[in-house]
Amino acid sequence: MACRICKKNNLEAVIDLGEQPWCNHFLSKDEVGKEPFYPLRVVYCLDCRATQLDFTVKKEVMFGNHTYLSGVTKSLSDHFKMIANNINDLFPQKNKKLILDIGSNDGTQLKHYKDLGWDVLGVESSKITADIANKNGIKTVNAFFNKDLALKLNKQFKIINASGVFFHLEELHSVTEGIKILLDTDGVFVIQFLYLKSIIENNAFDQIYHEHLLYYTLDSLKNLLSQYDLDIFDAYLTPIHGGQMIVYASHPDQYNKTDRLKTLEYEEEASGCNQIGYLVDFSKRIEQMRDENLVFLNSLKKQKKTVFGMGAPVKGNTLLNYFKIGPELIPYLLEKNPLRKDLFSPGMHIPIKMEDEMHQVPDVYYVLAWNFKKEILQNNQHLVDKGIEFYFPIDVG
Repeated sequence: MACRICKKNNLEAVIDLGEQPWCNHFLSKDEVGKEPFYPLRVVYCLDCRATQLDFTVKKEVMFGNHTYLSGVTKSLSDHFKMIANNINDLFPQKNKKLILDIGSNDGTQLKHYKDLGWDVLGVESSKITADIANKNGIKTVNAFFNKDLALKLNKQFKIINASGVFFHLEELHSVTEGIKILLDTDGVFVIQFLYLKSIIENNAFDQIYHEHLLYYTLDSLKNLLSQYDLDIFDAYLTPIHGGQMIVYASHPDQYNKTDRLKTLEYEEEASGCNQIGYLVDFSKRIEQMRDENLVFLNSLKKQKKTVFGMGAPVKGNTLLNYFKIGPELIPYLLEKNPLRKDLFSPGMHIPIKMEDEMHQVPDVYYVLAWNFKKEILQNNQHLVDKGIEFYFPIDVG
């Protein structure tokens, strides 16, 4: 394959998580054991230093009808509200307050902009989630965003938002060109993405899965945007998802480059996270984590202690499949998202039950939704007080 950013062929494998199912395909009982598996490998471009997957599951498979809902978790909604308030304060508009959200999901992000008086439009590929957004009063187009759709929309937007989607894109260059077309002269492109440096520092290898085609640093993102004459002028890290980067980009010469961006760029380069050796070391730690977690879970089994999974996040399936953790170690995953009720995790086939319907309390909760640690512990303080253990296989503090 060619590099997704620079289109050259100078790629080297750095992480191999084996053959895995598409992790957002939660299974009905009839589908168990019939799901396809695909290579889950990370490669590094020796030319532009971009970290990426070398295999693409087609976008129609991954995003045509997925079950992820942004509004299920209060922490994420609060994060989106903070972003909207920041944008509203930093870039005040007296008129033409138009925002486009690409991969807008159930409209949670846009609702916060609408509350601030913005005219909102979402583009969402999943019909289920697009329908939810429209029913909630968030105008949403059910489609894949790309250059062709941008030309059909034929509007100029003051803000274009891409939250957790810009690293998903099979049509990466068409999408970026479409954003360039729709962004107003002084408009701001807001990109929210899992930051490679944070992923590695947190040992959060479960954030590697087939939907995440690219693992950006500021350097690799700049290399992409510069091809379309878009400039990064500001960036900052937020704690959501263990360390998500928020980047502001614009047409050239619209905004001055901020000091906090310059600091992040310096820290990034100094860390070595744009170098291949950084990824090779990470791969070795992933293997060590697998061994340690299996020792822990098998010791609980020998002690006849019950373990339930807390949350059934998409990323959890990367961990479960790489560690080979099935129902014999974790008999149930407890979930809040009603779209996953009574389904089974892909690959390992662990049954999913609704958290508020499961009355049995285990000895240990194995928390796959580790990125919402604070919220989970607050919601379950009564269980913590009773001595129930909440174990975080990936613990960001």
